[in-house]
Amino acid sequence: MNTLKGKTVYLRALEPNDLEFVYAMENDQSIWEVSNTQTPYSRFLVKQYLENAHQDIYEAKQLRLAICKDQDFPAVGLIDLFEFDPKNNRAGIGIVIQSAGNRNQQIGSEALELLIRYSFYDLNLHQLYANISVENTASIALFTKFGFEKIGTKKDWILVNGSYKDEAIFQLINHKF
Repeated sequence: MNTLKGKTVYLRALEPNDLEFVYAMENDQSIWEVSNTQTPYSRFLVKQYLENAHQDIYEAKQLRLAICKDQDFPAVGLIDLFEFDPKNNRAGIGIVIQSAGNRNQQIGSEALELLIRYSFYDLNLHQLYANISVENTASIALFTKFGFEKIGTKKDWILVNGSYKDEAIFQLINHKF
């Protein structure tokens, strides 16, 4: 898979020239809560990660794609499949849009729709799940828009600035197969 194209965005594999973008995303403490990041990453580690990004999802057990607007090459966000489990046909899914100016413009919505379609029709997954802070109403609205259902709450799951927060788990079952 080289790219997944939608109406106004497309998803593409990470490229070596995404180094500064991925480095900035991984080290942006304002999004660590949603990305489960706990420590900064060096440029060296990000470069090594990008050098190994050619591995397919069956080998790496994850897939990270850049979200781009209007065939414009620079990325505006990242969308991931993680904890890919081919035996049970499931994976976690997560998304982050870097700039607040690119949020609430349907970019995340279109990217999520593209990756759901790819997951169910190309990877033949049976289910996707997302872990979302109960306070992240924007993400909850995004995922429920596509049929994800809340199946539980993990109490005091995330420690943020000395306070524990609950995290909900949402699930989408592929009933087409």
